[in-house]
Amino acid sequence: MSTDAEFADARHIPPIPPQPPRRPVPAGTPEPDGDPRTAVLRRISAEPSVPAPGAPAGAHPVPPRPTAPPSAAGGQPPRPDRAPGPPAPAEPAAPTPPPPAGRPAAFRDTAAFHLANSQKLWSESRERGAGSGPGAPPAPNHPAAAGPSAAPGSEPTGPVAGRPPQPPWSATAAPHRGVVPAPGAPAMPRHPSGRRPGPRLLGAAACLVLGIGLIGGAAAGSWLTDEADAAPPTAEAAFAKGRDVWHNTPVDKLFPRTVNGLGVGPGGADRTWTRIAVAPDSGCSGAYDPKLAAALTRAGCTRLLRATYADATRTSVITVGAQITKADQPGMMALNTRFSTKSLGTRTDLLPLPYAAKGTPAEDFGRAQRASWTVRILTDVPVVVYAVSGFADGRTVTEPQPAEEAVRPGATTAPAESGLGHDAKGLADRVGTDFRKAAGSPTQTTEASS
Repeated sequence: MSTDAEFADARHIPPIPPQPPRRPVPAGTPEPDGDPRTAVLRRISAEPSVPAPGAPAGAHPVPPRPTAPPSAAGGQPPRPDRAPGPPAPAEPAAPTPPPPAGRPAAFRDTAAFHLANSQKLWSESRERGAGSGPGAPPAPNHPAAAGPSAAPGSEPTGPVAGRPPQPPWSATAAPHRGVVPAPGAPAMPRHPSGRRPGPRLLGAAACLVLGIGLIGGAAAGSWLTDEADAAPPTAEAAFAKGRDVWHNTPVDKLFPRTVNGLGVGPGGADRTWTRIAVAPDSGCSGAYDPKLAAALTRAGCTRLLRATYADATRTSVITVGAQITKADQPGMMALNTRFSTKSLGTRTDLLPLPYAAKGTPAEDFGRAQRASWTVRILTDVPVVVYAVSGFADGRTVTEPQPAEEAVRPGATTAPAESGLGHDAKGLADRVGTDFRKAAGSPTQTTEASS
């Protein structure tokens, strides 16, 4: 037994007041778990929790955590003021309505969640929409297995099912920092860095621009050169170039080895001439009769070129020559006018001399064998072209005839009937044309013929 002396120094504890009497409870009402007058928070029946991944379907749910704090250790429960009566018959509790379909246990309404799972949620909503048509079979109703409920304020760790349709956000939106995109979502484009290009890149770009510029300049220069070459030279340029043609052009270009005259023979027959000798370039002395040399003295002589041809039958021989003069263009025009007005080209005492090369069919071709001739004073190039023809057998011709007279229809002279006039005229025309081409003359000038 204890005495009063044992409690002399103890703190005085006031007695606990008795609880007020309970109000009668209507029949059929379940008794609450705690007294509403003393409990601060009332426990609310939690929604069906989502089972954790891998949990068995028949697992027993964990009882909810009590909302009221437990009583102090060693405390005695209050005594009832009356004896408890017989327990009232318990009525079946009304079933808790299931949560709306598509609503998760804890709704994650955060921007990071939507950004990270927008593609997956959008794909699931499209699949559910495609399978909810009038002909689609109803989805099986699998009851959610009981599992531990999530603590208030925490997010469930299991998969989210029945998610309501989400707005069609772009799948390429950049996720929030710290959020990992859902599996299967396309990779987010990386933002270009703001670093400046390095010296190697700048050097490569400079080389590229320089190379393009060089190629373009070369192409433009080539195009301009081609255009300049294609454009015909002026008359002055062609005349100046014609003065140097004799040493800038191969001999085969000025005096071809074979010359084909189509329809230039008697009666329109074709003629063919073959070169049998080429004289070395020389001065003009000893190339003409004295009177013809005097008539050409005013133009001057830079160089004299000569070659001798034979026809296909080797019965006719023709010497064709070209004198490069020192006169300018007006001087050549004046010389051409003098020859045409005074008929210097038709006089038998103004004939050129032949080139009789030894060991050729023309070795007997001399002054007495000259049968026809022609002299051309070119005005677009400083050149005087002439040709003289005769018989290859060395026969003498007493009355030579100018080529322009021998080629006339109806001529019955020996030079006309033998075709010597056609030979002299045809070769003179061809050599004059070759000199004009070599000089690049843009026009074909008609000069006086003798």
